[in-house]
Amino acid sequence: MASLKDVAKLANVSLMTVSRALNSPERLKPDTLAGVQAAISELNYVPDLSAKKVRGARATPNTVGVLALDTVTTPFSVEITLSIEETARAHGWNSFVVNMFSDDSPETMVDLLLSHRPSGIIYTTMGLRQVPVPPKLLSLPCVLANCESLHEPVASYIPDDEQGQYEGVKALLQAGYRRPLCLHLPAQHLATIRRRKGLSRACREAGIDPDTLLHRYMDFGDEHYRDIPAMMAAHMPQGKPTFDCVVCGNDRVAFMVYQILLAQGLRIPQDVGVLGYDNMVGIGDLFLPPLSTVQLPHYEIGRLSALHIINGDRHRETVRVESPWLQRESM
Repeated sequence: MASLKDVAKLANVSLMTVSRALNSPERLKPDTLAGVQAAISELNYVPDLSAKKVRGARATPNTVGVLALDTVTTPFSVEITLSIEETARAHGWNSFVVNMFSDDSPETMVDLLLSHRPSGIIYTTMGLRQVPVPPKLLSLPCVLANCESLHEPVASYIPDDEQGQYEGVKALLQAGYRRPLCLHLPAQHLATIRRRKGLSRACREAGIDPDTLLHRYMDFGDEHYRDIPAMMAAHMPQGKPTFDCVVCGNDRVAFMVYQILLAQGLRIPQDVGVLGYDNMVGIGDLFLPPLSTVQLPHYEIGRLSALHIINGDRHRETVRVESPWLQRESM
């Protein structure tokens, strides 16, 4: 790979002149700049950002740094980082991601992120949660995506889970269903707590006491999706459901519910309606019949978070992003 010295030699100029051509081209005479640019093109030279940092130049004057806690290792929230990158590019900014896993040292990963000298930082997580924000992150413009700060007030963009669940359950009840089996995600999850509030509000508006419904909660961990068949069987004596619809904690739960209902010869939605949540990427339209669900607005969360940095917004509020209800054919 060609170096800065190679470019300087071919253009017959000093290293400083090449540096100015890259960082402050307006400071060079047109013919000198043209000569350096021709050498760069001929050698296919790619600027070395780390070298620029060593020289004291600001390598990334318009760069969004993303600290991603378990975000890009799962298909469920990858749209957040995708949206951040697309939004940054559309506004002439760059972006980069530093992945942080649950067993990583936050201090080490934050130092790695800051070593790239971003202009602003987005801290994002897989699954809505409250997080302690490392103080070093607050030395720069910082915003949270899909998470909330435990301590210091920091601007955050999160799904409006309560309203999303309200809209979905309201549509379910308006379709004539009255005896839901509610298969919730783990009880301690923020999303579970807020979605339960939305469900309760929709039920009360329809004259139904939400506390009289069948409520079952998953344990924490992906392996507990395998508990769904037993949860349903407890309310299906001789394969006949005591419920007329299922409110699912997410689309993966709905996937299990479909298998169980169809295996019993039950029709969806004629015998049992099914409501999902998430609109899981690439999956929602593959259900037969297509799954009615609520959209987790991950792409919009990423876009708004990136714009918060790009536009220099300074508010420290929590913004709840609309989670749209998607009517399909399962209810």
